[in-house]
Amino acid sequence: MQAVFFDLDGTLLDTLPDIAHSLNAVLASFGYPVCTPAQVRTYVGDGAKKLVSRAIPQGADNVDEVYEAFRQNYGASAHGRTVPYAGMAELLKTLKSRGTKLAVITNKPQEAAQTSIQKFYPALFDYVGGDSGNFPCKPDPSLTRYVALTLRVPLKECVFVGDGEADVRTAQNAGVHGVAALWGYRTREQLTQAGATQFASSPAELAKILANFRKIN
Repeated sequence: MQAVFFDLDGTLLDTLPDIAHSLNAVLASFGYPVCTPAQVRTYVGDGAKKLVSRAIPQGADNVDEVYEAFRQNYGASAHGRTVPYAGMAELLKTLKSRGTKLAVITNKPQEAAQTSIQKFYPALFDYVGGDSGNFPCKPDPSLTRYVALTLRVPLKECVFVGDGEADVRTAQNAGVHGVAALWGYRTREQLTQAGATQFASSPAELAKILANFRKIN
């Protein structure tokens, strides 16, 4: 194992409160019903535009307009409701100290992803890849393969860690090892149905899996 790729929302950071706050502010500005946190939890994972399309009333024809408003609102947020998952910073620092390449691969808009990483995990990641318009969103494997190429790491020596179905399928599609994070926004059953076979219930358990990855794979 030479590189570990991490999803962001629900894997590195609990961003759901800030996402819900921005989304509901935008929905209200358009006169649309707001969403409960439970609803937002089910909507995230496939990119901001898909989040918006799921949140607005069925039949609404202004997805692009609402998406742009959400992108601006969330991008300007101070992320005051977002928190890192316990133990994640320690894990990242340990991996970094061992020379492991670290990358973020997320469907979050690029600028928001960079802002979040700079605030909560500065100087730890070798690459931060979000939705910039240059690659299709996950589970398309293009960005994952590009990051591996950029970091000069063979795909067979990469591990993808994420809490969503899109992350499980991205690992499969890209031909990298996958570990499903159970502390995020999906259940073990949902991740199993997506094809996950290896799970971590906490960053501490993930650390043990990564430390023994050569032996268990």
